[in-house]
Amino acid sequence: MSASPTSTGATATRDAALEQRCVDTIRSLAIDGVERAGSGHPGMPLGMAPVAYALFARTLHHNPEDPLWPDRDRFVLSAGHASMLLYAALHLTGYDLPIDELRHFRQWGSRTPGHPERDRVHVTPGVETTTGPLGQGFTNAVGMAMAERFLRERYTDQVVDHRTFAMCSDGDLMEGISAEAASLAGHLGLGRLIVIYDDNQITIDGPTSLAFATEDVEARFRAYGWHTSSVEDANDLDAIEAAIASACAQDERPTLVRVRSVIGWPAPTKQGTAGAHGAALGAEEVRATKQALGLDPDQHFHVPADVREHMMDGCRERGAAAQRAWEERFSAWREREPELAAEWDAAQAARPSEPVAPSLPIFDPAERAALATRSAGAAVMQAFAPLVPTMVGGAADLVESTKTEFKEEASFTREHAGRNVHWGVREHAMGAAVNGLAQHGGIVRPYGSTFLIFSDYMRPAIRLSALMKLPVAWVFTHDSVGLGEDGPTHQPVEHLLALRAIPGLVVLRPADAAETAQAWRVTLEEVEGPVCLVLSRQDLPVLDREALAGAEGLARGAYVLAEADADGPTDAILVATGSEVALALEARTTLAAEGLGVRVVSMPSCELFDAQDGTYRAEVLPAGVPTIAVEAAVTLGWERYAHAAVGIDRFGASAPGAEALTGLGMTSEEVCGAVRNVLRADTAGA
Repeated sequence: MSASPTSTGATATRDAALEQRCVDTIRSLAIDGVERAGSGHPGMPLGMAPVAYALFARTLHHNPEDPLWPDRDRFVLSAGHASMLLYAALHLTGYDLPIDELRHFRQWGSRTPGHPERDRVHVTPGVETTTGPLGQGFTNAVGMAMAERFLRERYTDQVVDHRTFAMCSDGDLMEGISAEAASLAGHLGLGRLIVIYDDNQITIDGPTSLAFATEDVEARFRAYGWHTSSVEDANDLDAIEAAIASACAQDERPTLVRVRSVIGWPAPTKQGTAGAHGAALGAEEVRATKQALGLDPDQHFHVPADVREHMMDGCRERGAAAQRAWEERFSAWREREPELAAEWDAAQAARPSEPVAPSLPIFDPAERAALATRSAGAAVMQAFAPLVPTMVGGAADLVESTKTEFKEEASFTREHAGRNVHWGVREHAMGAAVNGLAQHGGIVRPYGSTFLIFSDYMRPAIRLSALMKLPVAWVFTHDSVGLGEDGPTHQPVEHLLALRAIPGLVVLRPADAAETAQAWRVTLEEVEGPVCLVLSRQDLPVLDREALAGAEGLARGAYVLAEADADGPTDAILVATGSEVALALEARTTLAAEGLGVRVVSMPSCELFDAQDGTYRAEVLPAGVPTIAVEAAVTLGWERYAHAAVGIDRFGASAPGAEALTGLGMTSEEVCGAVRNVLRADTAGA
């Protein structure tokens, strides 16, 4: 139902001279912002200003006065280095981005950072996602288009009926992540995805002939199943709008529009060179560029009155009308479909429709003594599935191993947008597309899953999910050398530490099935940002919660699972995570027979524990009590909590899981020895 570009408010009679002044004002604001900051990327804004005008002033369904209305078109500037192009367009079309914000480009606290940013605190109106690492924004856009497809199918096109636009650079298309994402988008037939490619033939090092120009990009995208078109002159507004109109007519295939631009045009000495890419032009070049455009070189951050009226008033009027029309459709749909409308409302809150706890399975050790936490996770997902009906995700060709799917739910295919996404062997694309699903809005908790070792492939997307505070669940299984025979290439040792190093990311490594259930509950109901659930391949003991503390303590990051003998002192504390909690309990029993009182603390999340008040932390890990950490991973980092650590400070080995753990020192005997050593050292130093 979305209208073509010419129906978004473009008049039959066009004032070509006024439109050119609008385009040149975008250019002027962009180079002024970069020049004032003394850093930035002026080249792409100069070359692609006509495309920005065609999109923001004549194409996009957007309302600058309500940037987040649900059925707006999404726009992603994947080439985030060209951020001043976006900021200038947003300012001119009436978003709450005053001219002073453009003057403060790249300055502390401004809403115009060096690359576009969006999270729950720092929001630049009109910016849909944080971009910068090339290819991530391109792939975010694929995720957004998937979200639109899913929601449109679930709630009808009366409610969801928009497109996703992106602008990318040569650099975006050189990055491997964009190839993965483009392949997936073509396979799924995401017809409402339109990517405009700035083919300016320049990168930081020089012309693309150094590394890229021999590639036929359009042919590659056609091979992926995309529709392609080209515009040979970025200054040809009519050709740009015709190409966009053709793209909007493609409901069965995504579209790549290649636009040949001259980077830095019309800067007299820097256009067409790498010198226009990543540095301010310099005062004299800015002056000469404005003169070439017919602008007053002595005016800075200047917006002519007729440009402001045409772009700001026009876009606000058209945007408000588009939103009113949607609100009328939505109101009528709400009356016809009250149950779906209630589901829609709950989904917008990014929380389950009801409390999760009553639905969680109870794991009884009398019925099953041991269970892999990945298998427990599968049971938990089935239990909460009805409470998060718009949760979408899947695995990178590993669903049989990660066990992360909603049973009896449909797959996301070209024909039907179901909840289970088959990402294929595309960890890079999965990560960034999941972020796009979350940034789109209207999806409760998108998730992606693979082996923990492959979090290396996904690290840029995981980092960005934390930077943006996205409600994303990253599910990683095969969490230690206990996975066994696949050997050190697949056995993670440094990955828990690497993930814990990302600010704002919560890492949860549950000790057993009950903690796994609580980990999912906390993820869905309590954590505001992204969570990594780290689960085992091998079976772990289902802990007897009648004899031990309840798993609800997971919500506080760490809790006392088992106290030392009540009749004696606490001689030492064992703090462990995941599969090593059972190992710590075994060592506690052995040491008790020697007359030593050992407390066992389960610490599934360092981040949640660190967020507790000092009194609670001191109760769990009191100062002065010798503490030994136990985790089948590198020991670096545990010095914050423990006096010593039993871990694996080397790569793993190919052997059955139990044998690998034993050979690498993850045994009760090793833990007991570490406790004795710490106690001896403590006594000797007393």
